[in-house]
Amino acid sequence: MVKLALYVPLEAKPGKEEDVAAFLQSALPLVNEESGTIAWFAVRLGKSSFAIFDAFADENGRDAHLSGKVAAALMARAGELFASPPQINKLDVLASKLS
Repeated sequence: MVKLALYVPLEAKPGKEEDVAAFLQSALPLVNEESGTIAWFAVRLGKSSFAIFDAFADENGRDAHLSGKVAAALMARAGELFASPPQINKLDVLASKLS
């Protein structure tokens, strides 16, 4: 059951839009290794606007994701790719449907 989530809006630096898209696409294999991440979406909201949304059953899964490879890569490349540092928003899921 999904109880917790993260929402991370991302704004690409000018000229880095396709680099951000490629970075997000390349993160999927790393997320697939995380047993506690129930759902993970990398989305493009506009030309330079992106976001990550992921969901978890419990705090252990969310904490593992936040200390995992994707988060480390995101923060390591933040200065190069993003107009401002990623803002990680912790959410409580009120209702969900997966399948």
